[in-house]
Amino acid sequence: MKILVMGLPGSGKTYLTKRLQPLLNAAWYNADKVRSMANDWDFSIEGRDRQSNRMKTFANFEDLNERFVLCDFVCPTKKTRENFNPDILIWMDTISEGRFEDTNKIFEKPDIKEVDFHVTNWNDKNHINIAYEIKKINKDV
Repeated sequence: MKILVMGLPGSGKTYLTKRLQPLLNAAWYNADKVRSMANDWDFSIEGRDRQSNRMKTFANFEDLNERFVLCDFVCPTKKTRENFNPDILIWMDTISEGRFEDTNKIFEKPDIKEVDFHVTNWNDKNHINIAYEIKKINKDV
């Protein structure tokens, strides 16, 4: 099951994913680590599309091996989200602006109907509640 944790830089994607990963016993791909491995720090539209494809490749591998996989990255446009094609979409909607103006300019909020978990504020149980619901969804599939 491919799980995308997306949102603006600084919204808490990695923070949440770090706490979800052991609860789901999931593989985890962080955007900065994947960019570092690829040595690709291009944040143009093309670079962001490339990053979405890279993240999708890792996620598809884990999914084919029937593992939960968490990918945390900005995934700023409808196109990058459609390309990644998550089974579960978690939107970290905790800030109105990120720290990078170029990302703020191109960031397209997802349609709320496409979001499985919409996190608007933090509490000590967000990750526990989300993990519980994801496991419940997986049993229903």
